Amino acid sequence: MSSAVSAMKIHQPLPLPTTATRSPETPLFDPFKSNSSFLGSTHKLRINSLKSASSGYRRSAVVAVSDVVKEKKLNNSSMVNLITKEEGLELYEDMVLGRAFEDMCAQMYYRGKMFGFVHLYNGQEAVSTGFIKLLKKEDSVCSTYRDHVHALSKGVPARAVMSELFGKTTGCCRGQGGSMHMFSKEHNVLGGFAFIGEGIPVATGAAFSSKYRREVLKEADCDHVTVAFFGDGTSNNGQFFECLNMAALWKLPIIFVVENNLWAIGMSHLRATSDPEIWKKGPAFGMPGVHVDGMDVLKVREVAKEAVGRARRGEGPTLVECETYRFRGHSLADPDELRDPAEKAHYAKRDPITALKKYMTENNLASEAELKAIEKKIDELIEEAVEFADASPHPSRSQLLQNVFADPKGFGIGPDGKYRCEDPKFTEGTAHV
Repeated sequence: MSSAVSAMKIHQPLPLPTTATRSPETPLFDPFKSNSSFLGSTHKLRINSLKSASSGYRRSAVVAVSDVVKEKKLNNSSMVNLITKEEGLELYEDMVLGRAFEDMCAQMYYRGKMFGFVHLYNGQEAVSTGFIKLLKKEDSVCSTYRDHVHALSKGVPARAVMSELFGKTTGCCRGQGGSMHMFSKEHNVLGGFAFIGEGIPVATGAAFSSKYRREVLKEADCDHVTVAFFGDGTSNNGQFFECLNMAALWKLPIIFVVENNLWAIGMSHLRATSDPEIWKKGPAFGMPGVHVDGMDVLKVREVAKEAVGRARRGEGPTLVECETYRFRGHSLADPDELRDPAEKAHYAKRDPITALKKYMTENNLASEAELKAIEKKIDELIEEAVEFADASPHPSRSQLLQNVFADPKGFGIGPDGKYRCEDPKFTEGTAHV
């Protein structure tokens, strides 16, 4: 076995409870009778051509994304790594940044510095890092309510994200977005969306814009792609299917990334979906569907390279199901008492950051001292972000109606012609603004 394949060794997850009735001989997943032990995986990513039984019409073959792990011929005297040292350090730093940031968010939330719902990303860092660190600044990202780390991976400064969580004017949305609505025009972060499925049409529109600029406006250098992140529950939402159809029909440069962390708030994915293999919905619309171990950043990165490359070449969309796991509750208001402690402990042992650290040290890509230096750097960055956010001012009363309507004239205007929000009694009886 090559070093590449051994480095990508797939681990056996714990079986999850299901209410479905099936015979003991029938496997829960695995339509291709794969030997893979990973839930829902096909060991080799094979996509069959689609046929129409009624008319005999054969649709053009769906171009499959290449295997997650490519077989490599290695000399006995040499080793081939999946990443360079520089790439590895970048991936490690980004994942540590995401984890440390979210851990600090938990502290600040319980100290009363943040309000509302806060959904953390701990455990899923391999997905954000694996995809977003391959993108250009001009490429776009759409997220969900679990959006802090996506914004960080795309380059939004930690102090701007933390300030937004604190509801301060120095936040990336001037304190008006909060935890679930991160947005940055500068970094092409097209928003976090609180309701599932909301971001997918926005992402599809961004991908259409890229294609329009390239093919209609003749901007030859416009090869921008869009990545839409969403969860397993969203794959049962109507907007998901509509946008997959549109993206495949028009061959839009978009990657649909399902962050399947196996659970809703307290509902197992296996109990909520008639066919839990989300990746199979891709070929149904004429695009590649790929299932990948979302706890392994190197494996995610290999799939992302292929999917982003297809989009840039004008070959259309890809659906990627990243099977991952969140280490904390659904939100910080969730006591997380419904998941089996043994299951949580099992996935904790597969921590994506620990796995990358092990790979890099075992393959002589980085020393313990180099990785410790990155961790120290990130700790200092997070501390500075908190101090900056805490010292930043709250929005003024006059900002209350800004960004609510394109033209606020006529809304909230008093008899004297002034905005009602300028009246000192406007917020009387409400929370402090």
